[in-house]
Amino acid sequence: MLGVTDGPESRLFESMRYATFGGGKRFRPFLVVQSAKLFSVQKAAALRVAAAVELVHCYSLVHDDLPAMDDDDLRRGKPTVHKQFDEATAILAGDALLTLAFEVLADHRTHENAEVRTELVSALAKAAGGRGMVGGQMLDLAAESVELDIGAITRLQRLKTGAIIAFSCEAGAILGRASMDARDALRGYAHDLGLAFQISDDLLDVEGTIEETGKAVGKDADAGKGTFVSILGVERARAQAKLLAAQAVEHLAMFEGAADLLRNAATFVVERRR
Repeated sequence: MLGVTDGPESRLFESMRYATFGGGKRFRPFLVVQSAKLFSVQKAAALRVAAAVELVHCYSLVHDDLPAMDDDDLRRGKPTVHKQFDEATAILAGDALLTLAFEVLADHRTHENAEVRTELVSALAKAAGGRGMVGGQMLDLAAESVELDIGAITRLQRLKTGAIIAFSCEAGAILGRASMDARDALRGYAHDLGLAFQISDDLLDVEGTIEETGKAVGKDADAGKGTFVSILGVERARAQAKLLAAQAVEHLAMFEGAADLLRNAATFVVERRR
């Protein structure tokens, strides 16, 4: 789907490949694949949903880096898409990546049951839209001019970062047509994991380096933006991230040893340096 294309639109596909194949942790696809394993979902189906999630994530980064948003020049240690190409191409690349994600989910190869595909499309649309990631980005922009308390920052991050992480964790349960108990357990895991992930990001913005993170650091403080670290301080924020990671692991008890890699992911989240 992202193969080399001839014609005037070839620059668009080149920019899409640049955005998606330029590195990154692939953390959200990992969560999809591991949650799917809990319910013995076919690997090919899990990988297609994982790819769809990564397409949405990459689109969000392309748009997030634009001058009208965070105005970043560096992403994953390379020039951002609008710097490597141009702003118009970056906007179109993001648009195309987002729509491609839903094309992937809607395809019969993702799951033979149309109801499952419909639920996947609906759940990702909600997670990525105005009451999810995009809504969180709007709150993030407002945070540059309005002082937010810890409750508002928590809500912001649950939308901006947590919603897609939550979908990634629940996607395996949707594919496997799992019980509500199993879904609730994964939702609880994702809720705590997503907040721990964001606190870790805030800590990296304060303590990390460009070499470690592959992007500019210190921008939140320069913009006067409220974060978990600015309110809690470094040590309290780090302690809170560890507490949330431990809580996330507790939600996985019902899955026993099958969820060990998801447990390891909670540790990775609070110890990562990129």
